[in-house]
Amino acid sequence: MTIKMKRIFLLTGMIVSLMVQDILAENSMVNEPGTAAAGNIVYLTNDTFKKLVFNYTVNKDWKYEGTKPAIIDFYADWCGPCRQLSPIVEELAKEYSGKIVVYKVNTDKESLLAQNLGITSLPTLLFIPAKGKPQLTMGALPKATLVKAIEEILLIK
Repeated sequence: MTIKMKRIFLLTGMIVSLMVQDILAENSMVNEPGTAAAGNIVYLTNDTFKKLVFNYTVNKDWKYEGTKPAIIDFYADWCGPCRQLSPIVEELAKEYSGKIVVYKVNTDKESLLAQNLGITSLPTLLFIPAKGKPQLTMGALPKATLVKAIEEILLIK
């Protein structure tokens, strides 16, 4: 093996190592499913959804397991409108911290949950009042529309 090839292999190894470190650092900032991250966003799995929101395997009729109103953002990383909506959802989580719970479900990772809930379009937001039936919206809606929905559906005065 020539010195030039050794240098190329060494350089390639260093680049791959740096890429792996970046990926690990990025993933360490993502919270564990079912726990709140910055801005009180909770990432749900199928199991944590059944514990925190609705156990669809036990209950046939809607029975919200939480005590505070909630929004669930069903998204996928590849979805452009989902990426547009995500910062708005994060802002709302901060602005309404303590008043509502904001959940996120990655439908690629939680395809069983999305399938069981009939989520076929992304992004989909589920607004869950503390008492009453949830309401569904689809598409990347503007922040003003989402604020109005929070005030009228979740924080009924």
